[in-house]
Amino acid sequence: MTYISRRNVLKSAAAGLPLTAVLADPLLAQAVAAGLQDVTIDTQGGKPVKASLALPDAGPAPAVVLVHEWWGLNDQIKSVAAELAKLGYAALAVDLMDGDVATTRDGARAQMQAVKPAEATDTMKSWIDWMRAHEATTDKVGTVGWCFGGGWSLNGSIATPVDATVVYYGRVNRTAEDLKALRGPVQGHFATQDKFIDRKMVNGFESAMAEAGKPLTVHWYEADHAFANPTGARYDEGDAKLSWERTTAFFKQHLG
Repeated sequence: MTYISRRNVLKSAAAGLPLTAVLADPLLAQAVAAGLQDVTIDTQGGKPVKASLALPDAGPAPAVVLVHEWWGLNDQIKSVAAELAKLGYAALAVDLMDGDVATTRDGARAQMQAVKPAEATDTMKSWIDWMRAHEATTDKVGTVGWCFGGGWSLNGSIATPVDATVVYYGRVNRTAEDLKALRGPVQGHFATQDKFIDRKMVNGFESAMAEAGKPLTVHWYEADHAFANPTGARYDEGDAKLSWERTTAFFKQHLG
């Protein structure tokens, strides 16, 4: 008699489902996340850091580095990495919070505030460079992040050149001088009802990108902050689907 684990059954069931369905079910997301490979490196600054890696069936493949929300590297972000691997990318979900995963807003806020920018920059740069040099990847690398991770998707692309950057409602208040370090284009997804990453900030970002001479595409949605997170109260299914289609089309155009 062959024993089939519940996790494997759930993972098989999730394989044929759209990403939104997987993310909306904690058990399915957990099963998919368990299929990723845990990897550890020492950063260029000497700090040991961890991430979760999902590789496509065929390679070498373009790489995408994912950055989590203020909750930390949870099953949701790992499931997105698995989805990108299904689409043919080598996907790495990095951890900027040393393994901490919050379950309350206060906990998330506290661990976000504890992140040291210099260490996070070192971590992002080290992982991006590691992925570019990985035997399973081509020389194309992109980044994507949500909320806290949206800002760090941009920060990582400034710290070391990448070929495409996607920002979901993350802090983008960088100067034109900072943005001159970007190599590839940036795509941003923002919400009209967002009180944190508002039009004033995004308008300033657009002006700074124009001054720096860097290509930027901004998409606005009639939604609120974190509209792409199916586990949150602000989730907007239609806008989440549309933004994901735009994200994957952007990566296809610039990474291959």
